[in-house]
Amino acid sequence: MTSRLPEGLQDNLRFLCVEVDSQLANLQAFLEAPSAAIARRVSDRDGYARNLKMRIHAECVRLLSRKKTGEARRRVLRSLEMVATDLDRLTELGRASIRQLGGVDDLSALSPAAFDAMIELVRSGIGQVETALLDSDTQRALEVGRLQEKLQKRARKRIDEGVAALKKPDNNTEDLTRALFVAQISQQMGDVLRHLSEVIISANLGQSVNFERYYSLQSLVEELAAGEGDELSLAPIAETRSGSRISGISNGDDDDYVAVFKDGLKRKVKEERQGVESWHEIYPGLAPKILSYRKRGQSAALLIEHLPGLTFENILLNESPELLDDALQRLTRTLKSVWRETWTAQSVAAGYMQQLEKRLDEVYKIHPEFRNSGASLCGVELLAFDDLVARARRREADLPAPFSVYIHGDFNVDNIIYDPLERRINFIDLHRSSYMDYVQDVSVFMVSNYRLQIRDVPLRQRIMGLAREFYRVARRYAVSQGDTTFELRLALGLARSFATSTRFILDPSLANAMFLRARYLLERVLAADLDKADRFRLPLKEIFVD
Repeated sequence: MTSRLPEGLQDNLRFLCVEVDSQLANLQAFLEAPSAAIARRVSDRDGYARNLKMRIHAECVRLLSRKKTGEARRRVLRSLEMVATDLDRLTELGRASIRQLGGVDDLSALSPAAFDAMIELVRSGIGQVETALLDSDTQRALEVGRLQEKLQKRARKRIDEGVAALKKPDNNTEDLTRALFVAQISQQMGDVLRHLSEVIISANLGQSVNFERYYSLQSLVEELAAGEGDELSLAPIAETRSGSRISGISNGDDDDYVAVFKDGLKRKVKEERQGVESWHEIYPGLAPKILSYRKRGQSAALLIEHLPGLTFENILLNESPELLDDALQRLTRTLKSVWRETWTAQSVAAGYMQQLEKRLDEVYKIHPEFRNSGASLCGVELLAFDDLVARARRREADLPAPFSVYIHGDFNVDNIIYDPLERRINFIDLHRSSYMDYVQDVSVFMVSNYRLQIRDVPLRQRIMGLAREFYRVARRYAVSQGDTTFELRLALGLARSFATSTRFILDPSLANAMFLRARYLLERVLAADLDKADRFRLPLKEIFVD
């Protein structure tokens, strides 16, 4: 690994580690025998660590700007930038400790030996950083990270003792308060060590990880490796908006993934697991198999079967018209089969406008121009968008779905996989699945096509054509079921998806087009005669125009 970094960078890293250790040693000396000389020695060197950090940053930026810099070296350079920042942060925390302790009248009354022991733990971690980074030594990096737990426990003990002492009469309130600040600073040093550890491990793995994620990954991959009999490697695939991360696990000599690793907040991963298991019970064969599940702290991880094939988005944007037609045919057949097999007579309300209201603040944060107070044009009242949604919500109360089916819940084009060889459809990302109005999946699918940021005219026409064809299939199903309010509910579902999707779109032209479509659809629904709901028609050509 060391050969991947120039000697000058290695030297500056060495100097920075030594400087940090020296500053922490000064802090220990101050704890043993407080003096103005030691405090001045620390303050006089406050710029040296910062200068070393800036040198490392500047050289890393210079090397990263080179086109010939390989990906492995890029990872190390990026991690080195963060390591340098963290090391400099430790010197800042050391100086902050001395400033607090310098105002204590009687340091011996505050158990300085306990603070000294905590600083010694930090120094032991700093002593391993250089080797862990330059030698890609993940085990050593783990040792650095584990120090945080020890520091947290010791600092917590000091804080509890300090709080208890403050409650006693005749205490030295100022000294005890300063000691509490120093204990908290020690906790922050532990957090820095943990981050240093995670940065180095991330560089070694080639993607961002935290402690919980690494242990989950290590456990699941070891279990998988025992079955595969080969060394396995990890490659990032995606990061979801909910914070979960998805990685592919492959054999060393094989480009194909043998499994998919997904991790994130325990609640989110648990929802994904439950969604997959529900599909296996309700409609077997559509969802991937769960190979293993682990949880640690507030995080959890899944090892999921890797499904062969292409995402529907990939087929739409990159494959032949023949393959797209085949994929659409298989998708619609699969959906109608799912709807038929899971149909229940239970009426259900999707609450499209409630879903929209919950997300409007996020929309306005990205596009504040969408928030308006209404206007009047030639005597015609133009409602504010919030008022439109509120009125539509009241109208929606009279438009429940006449039946329910089991739906995907997040039916975007990138959550559908088609295997051309087996001619098989599979669903992924199933944490929102439930018995619901099938119109929700229909509207999400149609808008997920529209919002693809494609400007190429022929390809854009292909995308719009797919959305319209999918609508026609869904409408034929609605007619077969005697669903007379299908078009009205679809208009509300589309309005919801068009408006909420703009929070992920920064292109002002596309976002504005989507938001205006949401408004237009809501106005059409509000103008409709509910007594003649079966006569309402979605303005499809105006909405999904080529």
